[in-house]
Amino acid sequence: MTEYIVYGFLILGVIFNLMGLIGVLVFPDPYTRLQASSTCSTTAVISVFIAAMAGAGFSAVTGKILVITLFFFISSPVSAHIIARFAWNNGITPWRRIKKGIDSGEEND
Repeated sequence: MTEYIVYGFLILGVIFNLMGLIGVLVFPDPYTRLQASSTCSTTAVISVFIAAMAGAGFSAVTGKILVITLFFFISSPVSAHIIARFAWNNGITPWRRIKKGIDSGEEND
């Protein structure tokens, strides 16, 4: 039974990781790419850590993995914020959708 739980969380981690990768490749500016990568990588790593805790059972290894998970859960958003602030301070502007036809009377897409 625990093997299915471990495999389920590992597959969930792979899915989140692939979604983050697609987000990095598709999104237009550093801010949206950062949001996709940091959110999906955090959930992917935590899913893998939960799989490792389920596989290890109740032991000292589980406690160590739990401490690492909590540290990662706190440090990942902080590092994403630092990167976003650096980009903002260097003048990288967020992407904006340009609305067509406001002055010329054309319809928006």
